Amino acid sequence: MSFAGVWMSLESLPISAYIGESWLFPFLESIHVLSATFLVGSIVMVDLRLLGLAARDQPVSRITKEIIPWTLGGCALSLLTGLGMFMTQASRYVDNRPFRIKMLLLVLAGLNMAVFHRTTARGIARWDTARVGTGAARLAGASSLLYWTGIMLAGRWIGHLL
Repeated sequence: MSFAGVWMSLESLPISAYIGESWLFPFLESIHVLSATFLVGSIVMVDLRLLGLAARDQPVSRITKEIIPWTLGGCALSLLTGLGMFMTQASRYVDNRPFRIKMLLLVLAGLNMAVFHRTTARGIARWDTARVGTGAARLAGASSLLYWTGIMLAGRWIGHLL
């Protein structure tokens, strides 16, 4: 089965039609925006600390430890609600340029986070309490801010160009 067939099969599920034709779509959309706010807000807090622009008197490890549950919760809810909306018109979404840009930026943001955690954060003991992070930490924070700004902007445009 081709990807086009997968998208059409997803759209033809009874739950997809129910979501798309009922109050559930605007509800999921609203929850998606709220959960994305928690997700991005928590990420921005860490990014600003990595850049040395906020909470400079707090260790990076403490901030991440306290914020990660909010990040994970926002991510889980955003994924769930995004999937619910996506399945209503999957074949149209995959052809939507802002949707594709958003998905690409999500992958890049994820790779940025993975590289940060696998390399830079491993040496956090050396720079945890520094008022400004290392060059690699600042690069990760700045990249993250750019990716998430793009994700939010592209996400906002999806419905307008569908």
